[in-house]
Amino acid sequence: MYAEERQQWIVENARSAGRVDVAAIAEALDVTTETIRRDLKVLERHGLLRRVHGGAIPVERLGFEPGLAARDAVLTSEKERIAKLALAELPDEGSVLLDAGTTTARLAEALPLDRELVVVTNGLPIAMSLSARPNLTVLLVGGRVRGRTLAAVDSWALKALEDTYVDVAFVGTNGLSIERGLTTPDHNEAAVKRAMIGSARRTVLLADHSKVGVDHLARFAALDDIDVVISDTGLDAGYAERLRAAGPRVVLA
Repeated sequence: MYAEERQQWIVENARSAGRVDVAAIAEALDVTTETIRRDLKVLERHGLLRRVHGGAIPVERLGFEPGLAARDAVLTSEKERIAKLALAELPDEGSVLLDAGTTTARLAEALPLDRELVVVTNGLPIAMSLSARPNLTVLLVGGRVRGRTLAAVDSWALKALEDTYVDVAFVGTNGLSIERGLTTPDHNEAAVKRAMIGSARRTVLLADHSKVGVDHLARFAALDDIDVVISDTGLDAGYAERLRAAGPRVVLA
């Protein structure tokens, strides 16, 4: 088992059990405890786990929200594949909305050069990366900027979205589950995401498999509010079928 596979196994087990124990993991994977401690150190640096005495706890259990840089460094190949698959959901012309986030940022980078689009976003990095593109009209949603996510939130952002109607909204999420729908740790970001979904004819959710089966503090949408869920092949096939039964079309990259 490669280190990346082992670390993914550790994260998934931590999320399902609530914590992981160094000695138990080492025995289950037939590696040394020193190897597992190194894995936990890497996963903590990436913002996925918090080390505690004898093991680690998933950050979701601590109410901790990783920063943008930490999230951007995790599951990069999966996010790239999701973004490329999302290109099929773009209109030939018209307007799209890109939620702030690391996977939507990759979609922004992949937007075609030969298509005239109006792009609405509350993500400062996304707006900056697209501002020089001559084929795009970029509209930045204003508001208070959250330092952790570089997303514009609060009343200014909500007011702008009230007066906006786009062809497709591409949104991200921190958590996605059959029971709770779409969730995020921050109520202000949840309100903006809810307004984004309300301002679009169609909504496409971009969520890698690590977000699935996870619940956070603030709920902003039900599964039947979403038209398409694009995830990656790390998503359990049975869970993907349950998502489809709940309403959205599910596509795996």
